[in-house]
Amino acid sequence: MEQNLSNEVDIRREKIAKLWEMGEIPYKAKFERTCTIKEAREKVGEHVKIAGRIIFKRVMGKFGFIQIRDINAKIQVSVGRNELSEEDYDFYKKMIDIADFVGVEGEVYVTQTGEVTVRCEKITLLSKTLRPLPEKFHGLTDTETRYRQRYLDLIMNEETRKVMLTRSKIESFIRSYLEKNGFIEVETPVLQRNVSGASAKPFFTHHNALDAECNLRIATETWLKMCIGAGFDRVFELGKDFRNEGMDPSHLQEFTQVEWYASYWDFEDNIKFFKNMLPKLLKECLGTTKINYQGQEVEFDCEWPRIDYVAKMREILGFDFLSEDDIDAFKKKVVEKGLFTYADLEECKTIRTLIDYIYKRQIRAKIVNPTILYNYPAVLIPLARRNDKDKRIIDVFQVVAGGAELVKAYSELVDPIVQRKALEQQLEEKAQGDDETMDVDEDFLLAMEHGMPPISGLGFGIDRFVQFIFDLPNIRDTILFPLMK
Repeated sequence: MEQNLSNEVDIRREKIAKLWEMGEIPYKAKFERTCTIKEAREKVGEHVKIAGRIIFKRVMGKFGFIQIRDINAKIQVSVGRNELSEEDYDFYKKMIDIADFVGVEGEVYVTQTGEVTVRCEKITLLSKTLRPLPEKFHGLTDTETRYRQRYLDLIMNEETRKVMLTRSKIESFIRSYLEKNGFIEVETPVLQRNVSGASAKPFFTHHNALDAECNLRIATETWLKMCIGAGFDRVFELGKDFRNEGMDPSHLQEFTQVEWYASYWDFEDNIKFFKNMLPKLLKECLGTTKINYQGQEVEFDCEWPRIDYVAKMREILGFDFLSEDDIDAFKKKVVEKGLFTYADLEECKTIRTLIDYIYKRQIRAKIVNPTILYNYPAVLIPLARRNDKDKRIIDVFQVVAGGAELVKAYSELVDPIVQRKALEQQLEEKAQGDDETMDVDEDFLLAMEHGMPPISGLGFGIDRFVQFIFDLPNIRDTILFPLMK
């Protein structure tokens, strides 16, 4: 196989050299199109000038066909001696290969078999490729090659093109929907001095000019809430966050999420807003509100059931876990209940991580249809508002579907005194060995002390949502260029 590829590359190198000798530029500067390939398919009877990459070529004496495509569409082109001069047709047969970029001029017509086709009156070599495409009938199936050479994956695989184009539509829809509802897009720093905004392990880097240790943001939350305090009524940011955690099929270390924050809302307002938006998003980007996931049909345009997180955990555990303050005693009760072994719980160093571990395996993993979980333990999220009736509970909701958390939102904590105590508790957990805690962010606390209105915020992970709606085996299938070893 390598020998065949080497021979093919040598042949194409020789053709490039020959082109220069002929006075033909093998890499043109530009080409004036009159329309895209997708648009050309709607212009039967009209003369067009289109361009794309050749993905198929068949020559039958003095007549033949090629197919050219771009990211959105492909079209057949008939090439024959009736339209081209002998010299031009000979050039086409000998010097133009599959994978080359070409410009085509001609009339759009429909063949007897119903295929929309361009009758080629002129073909221009725009860019000569050195390497051929993967073999047509086998396509590109090797997972590592698909990730490392995503450009080939996009050329060869229709499903990959569909995923990436839909992802782009999703992000565009979200931006448009938020702006139509009074949200303003802002940009906040990626480089930070404090680990803040979520419970996660950060990436660290050194800022040479300031001679300071920085981290890549794990969330945009604190910055966006400071914007609310500054007077923005509703703000959002759609961008990259970074968490230096383990790799598995449902987690990325560099991921994309949108966070939005609204003044004077509580988490119930955010439930209504998200519940109203999501079916519209699916209808616009997929044409349906039904998703096929793991062999089951999941409908989003319906009433979503609710699960009280705290009540469900009490039911599973059989005791009031919110009163537990000793990690070893808590583990002992869990093991005696027969839910897990001590070995299973070894990595849980704090009450927070233990609760989260149980929830993910006993509740979240069993949810298929979109479900709202609410009433979370306060120990889980230091930035969320405490419930007025029970300070051990926070006003939080998540939407879970297919065993994955699609969105998290809550009524924000705007009390600077309670916030400081919650962040100081994070320092104690860090001392117990938890490396996913937040720092005491004095800049954020100072902003809170200057006052913030009631706020509700929401975070929506784009990568995981795309993985879910396309039922993809690995979250790296949702991004163009995943980091590889």
